[in-house]
Amino acid sequence: MDRYEQVIANSKVTTDDEAVKKAVAKILEKTHEYNTPEVWKFILGTIDLTTLSTEDSERSVAAFTRRVNDFENEYPQYPHVAAICVYSNFAEVVDTNLDVEGVDVCVVAGCFPSSQTFQAVKVADVALAREAGADEVDIVFNVGMYLDKNYEDLCDEIIELKHTAKGARLKVILETGCLKTAENIRNASLLSMYSDADFIKTSTGKVYPGASLEAAYVMCQCIKEYFDTTGRKVGFKAAGGVRSTEEAVQYYTIVKEVLGDEWLNPNLFRIGASSLANNVLSSLEGTPVKFF
Repeated sequence: MDRYEQVIANSKVTTDDEAVKKAVAKILEKTHEYNTPEVWKFILGTIDLTTLSTEDSERSVAAFTRRVNDFENEYPQYPHVAAICVYSNFAEVVDTNLDVEGVDVCVVAGCFPSSQTFQAVKVADVALAREAGADEVDIVFNVGMYLDKNYEDLCDEIIELKHTAKGARLKVILETGCLKTAENIRNASLLSMYSDADFIKTSTGKVYPGASLEAAYVMCQCIKEYFDTTGRKVGFKAAGGVRSTEEAVQYYTIVKEVLGDEWLNPNLFRIGASSLANNVLSSLEGTPVKFF
């Protein structure tokens, strides 16, 4: 066994899909306890407000960013979003137009959403995005390498991209809708964390099914096991199809019940979304709001 195979072999996180479904159903019985305005406010502050459209342009991304600036003035009673997430070539646009302190510049990089290109291209993309002002870099787990069990090259790539990010927070997108099973999601989570990922993220939201509560449960169990083993805290990000306040509260419930209150802050818990912020704001205001 190589070191990565050993890590997987040592894990006690369940790979039984039926057991995962039952565990999630049990946890969700507590969701009503957390479906409160206080939790909605918290969720608003964990959102990576995202625009990843073919139609994105310097003008549209600048306008998108300025809405985050306006939010702080128009809704001072609520927390601002955690980050603005864009394609890597727009990092400088966000950085230049963003006036709100505490909102990070986040990019998707490394040949998002497929991770299929030369490693040198991925490295260049991450380096250029970091130089342009990115505080956070979301890359896609190389599913093809994983399926070939080429763990060494897969992990070396993540490690190199983490090094290239030069202190920026690195989130590894597992594409759980492609991996499908609890076993694959567990293995991908472990490989990513042992390759120095700062966050593990469910999905790109582009090709395969997005976030699922079952995937979130397995990932959070892996994060807990990894912390117990190494003492290092890795964050969790749900992305892809999380639109309603009620859905967001379900992910909050998973994180709270599996990882505990220590993970309930934007440094360790995020939700990537485009429409969720408006829906949470509508819940808080008690009336439909389309601010962003």
